[in-house]
Amino acid sequence: MKGGTEAGAVAQLPAGESREAWGELPDPHQETAQIVCISRGSLSRGRELAEAFGRKLGYPILSREDLIEAATREGIQVGKLETSMMKPRAFTERLARERDHYLAFSTAFLCDRLLEGPLVYHGRTGHLLLGGVSHVLRVRVVADEEHRIRSAMQTLGLNRTQARRYLSEVEEDRRNWVKAMYGVSWEDVSQYDVIVNVERMNAGNAASALVAMSRLPDFQVTPASRRALDDLHLTARARLALARDPRTGGYGLSVTAHGGAVYVTYLPHDMEVAEDIVRVLEEVGGVRQVRATVAATSILWVQEVFDPASETFKEIVEIARKWSAAVDLVRYSPCEGDGVETRVEELTSPPRGRVESGIEEDQEEPADDGGLRSTVDALALEGRSGGGRSVHGERSGLVTSCCGSARRSLVVLGDLFLGKDPGAKQRMTRELRESIASRMRVPVVTADELRSHYLFGGADILRLVGYLALVVAMFAAVMMNQVTVLRFLSGELFGTGALRMYVAAVAVFLFVPIIAHSYGSVAKALMKLMKME
Repeated sequence: MKGGTEAGAVAQLPAGESREAWGELPDPHQETAQIVCISRGSLSRGRELAEAFGRKLGYPILSREDLIEAATREGIQVGKLETSMMKPRAFTERLARERDHYLAFSTAFLCDRLLEGPLVYHGRTGHLLLGGVSHVLRVRVVADEEHRIRSAMQTLGLNRTQARRYLSEVEEDRRNWVKAMYGVSWEDVSQYDVIVNVERMNAGNAASALVAMSRLPDFQVTPASRRALDDLHLTARARLALARDPRTGGYGLSVTAHGGAVYVTYLPHDMEVAEDIVRVLEEVGGVRQVRATVAATSILWVQEVFDPASETFKEIVEIARKWSAAVDLVRYSPCEGDGVETRVEELTSPPRGRVESGIEEDQEEPADDGGLRSTVDALALEGRSGGGRSVHGERSGLVTSCCGSARRSLVVLGDLFLGKDPGAKQRMTRELRESIASRMRVPVVTADELRSHYLFGGADILRLVGYLALVVAMFAAVMMNQVTVLRFLSGELFGTGALRMYVAAVAVFLFVPIIAHSYGSVAKALMKLMKME
């Protein structure tokens, strides 16, 4: 079995083969049970509500504490992971890998329990681990601040001021955790099916209301939701197997599964891991095919100072997701003059493979690198990091460094030549753009042009509506006046001899480009809207 080429690696696995390491997936015709996920804040009586609900329906109850205990036995240092992700600092590549390991394990753990029977889970945001599975009732439990303050005072022995501060800090930590883990706001009401305020309702009555809601057809198992659960389960188990194995545990891999086939995408600079991906996944039960492919392309971003919180970063990540592309960073420090030599410094990466010590301890902040390391780490968290390097010297050296052998689909020139006046900065950026475009033969755009060229925005909406109205009007005019149009084209409406033919030819010559341009503009806007450009 071969892998590691641009075409990727594919493995066909015999159907029904026994897997000692994992065991086979459950029978796909077996009935899948419902799960109720209750998201509880600190001292909001969420645990009490979950237990009352479980008693009424006879469902077993699983808490976040149970999940954390199982993850700790897995070897995941959840406490350190949680502390690190709540800190106001940049993510590291190793932290991103540990986060992926935790998410894969948690998802597999919940799916395993759910396939055994119905379940009530209470924690922070367990439902976010089960995206795409419709037979999940998502409940958020809230309580008024005064009740929570009194509970904190009684439970923890705090005075009123201390209790208020404690609750504020805990809630802020949990908001940061959910945002870092899932990229959503914990308090976003669209993430829940129902929000229960237990201020004036006891747990038993609230549970009775939820029991009635859980029996609605909207939250019952369907063939589609069962398939979604099976695919999610296999995806999680494949991700977990790759995270556990020292040959693949240190790489940023994108994993999805569908109908027994597992698709793994790795970044261009990680091509050596392709064969190991196949070998690892061969041991996972239920996998019938493995397809490991390199990310289709990469985007090169050149800038003097990077900022992962910038709008340009968000736009480039959005484009990279659409194109399944890696993002390579080049930090350019211009230095013009005679005898100046170009110096290229590759940004070193953490060691590959399984890291036994878990999450790294806090270290001294590195010397100022213009935000290069923090941006590479932020890209790693998004699964789009293609690495980074610094280039010091003249523009010719930068052009040579950019025009390597890697496949590119786009080059983005951010803020460059910051020490120059606006006129010189614009001129030098334009010259650099022309030099790179002539050498690489790919689109080269400035950061200001990104949205208008590749992302659907407000201007595209106006353009789409305007051109669509024009196209509809022209087609309607032609279709409603077909006889007149035919008489015009044949020259029956005016003139005699050759004149009428010339007039008809000129009219067609002017009309066809207008309709073609309008129709093409509508198609382009629709393609951008559907992310198919």
